[in-house]
Amino acid sequence: MLAEHSPSGLKIACGGKLVAAGEGSETLGRRLSVLFAMIALIAVLFWAGVHNLRHRRQLSESNRVTLIPAAPADDNAGPPDAEGSELRGKAAPAFTLTDIAGKKVSLGDFKGHPVVVNFWATWCGPCKLEMPWFQEFSQKYKPQGLEVLGLSQDDGASPKDVSDAAKKIGVTYPILMPDEKVAKKYGGVDYLPETFYVARDGKVVEVTAGAPSKDQMEALIEKTIAAGGA
Repeated sequence: MLAEHSPSGLKIACGGKLVAAGEGSETLGRRLSVLFAMIALIAVLFWAGVHNLRHRRQLSESNRVTLIPAAPADDNAGPPDAEGSELRGKAAPAFTLTDIAGKKVSLGDFKGHPVVVNFWATWCGPCKLEMPWFQEFSQKYKPQGLEVLGLSQDDGASPKDVSDAAKKIGVTYPILMPDEKVAKKYGGVDYLPETFYVARDGKVVEVTAGAPSKDQMEALIEKTIAAGGA
């Protein structure tokens, strides 16, 4: 390799060819620019992949239905189950509660109607999943007389807090404020959500703990409407 001076500047003889030093620096600069661009592109693609993976995991978690303890867990308790399952085939316990507007509402007010009694809470994820379905079916089966009652288990919450949560979920059926005595009548309601399907004759057709699939819920509603006579 030889170097010589010329009027235009230093030239380097490489492989029998003369290359201007300025041209070599320019070529190196272009290569470095391309390299940095490739590194930046790889970094962007990597970050996009990580973000997409996180999003899929969050979506998976949001679609997962689990039972939420309504009270601190008892180490000696058995596996989660519908605590009020012994009420199947029996008369649904009567109750009178205050709704979020301050009005008294009794189960007896809906005598002769198929009724869904749903225990829920504002902090219960599966409850928020299934409640829009109850709203939809309350409208779809309204001609058949279906009624849905949402019994809040938010001890210490104000009617406004419960009302705001219900509006955010998008439900318009009656939302009733909590009463521990009523929960005890229905087996304690140790896990949420817990739902009692009551036929027209006032007897409990089915009890579920946890949020069923939408199709399962509709099948239970249709079963409840068909039971207990016209």
